Amino acid sequence: MRRRNVLPGLPLSLGVTLFYVGLIVVLPLAALAFKAASLGFEDYWRIVSSSRSVASYRVTVLSALGATTFNLFFGLALAWVITRYRFPGRRIIDAVVDLPFALPTAVAGIALTALFANSGWFGSVLEGFGIKVAYTPIGIMIAMCFTSLPFIVRTVQPVLEDLDPALEEAAQSLGGSDWTIFRKVILPLLAPALLAGVSLSFARCLGEFGAIIFIAGNQPMSTEITALLIFIRLEEYDYQAAAAIASVLLLAAFFMLAVTNWLQARALRYTVKG
Repeated sequence: MRRRNVLPGLPLSLGVTLFYVGLIVVLPLAALAFKAASLGFEDYWRIVSSSRSVASYRVTVLSALGATTFNLFFGLALAWVITRYRFPGRRIIDAVVDLPFALPTAVAGIALTALFANSGWFGSVLEGFGIKVAYTPIGIMIAMCFTSLPFIVRTVQPVLEDLDPALEEAAQSLGGSDWTIFRKVILPLLAPALLAGVSLSFARCLGEFGAIIFIAGNQPMSTEITALLIFIRLEEYDYQAAAAIASVLLLAAFFMLAVTNWLQARALRYTVKG
């Protein structure tokens, strides 16, 4: 008997898929590239290499790296606790992890600013130790951590749940310590998921806007992120400059995805060989 498919045939399904991908993804990116390409090379280089643009790249990338590094360790620990232990309030914590997905980023930015301002609950305590969070790069990293944490937790958690306990039991029977088992058995299996989560988290940090502008202070050369600089150029009706700066983030995203896919492929080959 001929097997029935829920979806229509390949030509129609593929055509509809390519149409929507082209309309929603390819067309906007092509418009951005075309707008940036309308500039001459000298004008393009002058815009993307200006001192203010370079300063915004530095603030954005360094803050994203710091936030992603923190989320790598904290997100892995959080996913481990949620997966491996049973305790009161576990389901609540599991649900709260998804809160940054549902919460508008502007609301998150206002809440973080209220908490970490000099008169806020956390900010007033940290002020006593000489630590200023709001309107500094530290505040930018905290906002990035908040919005990008779920990407690591939700990519690692399913892999942890599907791990075969027999692998750990076999390693224990051979005399492996907890750290050795984690490093030699568990971590290689988690590597592809960790790389995917880290890349998604880093990409979200690079493109974050709403949660940052309230807590960053938005001082040029100091706490101004690239997304805000693009928005400023749009408000000035300088669409070509906005497209040129945005193209830098686009190229960085493509480069990051290429490197991540290469690392994931290597990790998968290593896991299969192991």
